[in-house]
Amino acid sequence: MLLSRIKKKALKLANDLELMDFGFALPYTWALAKGPEGEALGVAMTLPEEVQRYTNSIGEPSLKGFIERADSLNVIERTLGLAAINAVSQYHIDLDNAEWADVLELLPQDAGKVALIGNMPPLVKELREKNFEVFVFERNAKLWDRDTYSDALEYHLLPEMNAVIASASCLVNGTIDMLLDRAKKAKLFVLTGPTGQLLPELLRGTRVTHLASMKVVNLERAILGLKLGSFKGFEEGNRKYVVTVE
Repeated sequence: MLLSRIKKKALKLANDLELMDFGFALPYTWALAKGPEGEALGVAMTLPEEVQRYTNSIGEPSLKGFIERADSLNVIERTLGLAAINAVSQYHIDLDNAEWADVLELLPQDAGKVALIGNMPPLVKELREKNFEVFVFERNAKLWDRDTYSDALEYHLLPEMNAVIASASCLVNGTIDMLLDRAKKAKLFVLTGPTGQLLPELLRGTRVTHLASMKVVNLERAILGLKLGSFKGFEEGNRKYVVTVE
């Protein structure tokens, strides 16, 4: 399981950090880490449709304690674990060579068949307006429209795709391993969205080629947005970036 490999690397990077605050909330679960160089905020998309029971085995919250449960079968533990990993990642990440750009800019005009894992309507609209051949897959039936495929078809159709743009919530719902395994033809595999705040080196040796996520530039505004359950409030405190996984 990819999350198991990621957590082992993240635990080593968390040695000098402590958990300052956290929340399992909508729309994002979040963790605030602090170290000698300051504070860093990590988030993970909360997927209420995945929650079976609101219990977990966490007794005393801690950064390493959360990270240890990143590969748990309990989705609450897994979400808290990934938020903690992202907090550690954002503390250590070097964005000097990052592109302050949008994921759309990664696709060449001759990209071929493009898979979107997760229905992201604004991005779908832009891609289709630029005449890309787009296949949209979505697990949550509430987010389906007439041009959306069930995620059950990913297994069969991903081998045909030339590029994949996946919501990084695939880390939370545990489908990332299958996606990477099936998308063997894809020369471009992007994890996108706030949940994709991982350090690029945590994904070395996988088929992920890019991370398109958000760096918190206004910590107080972002945390207030999270506490108020606001997409817009959180994202107003951020700046989009794209980094290559080498």
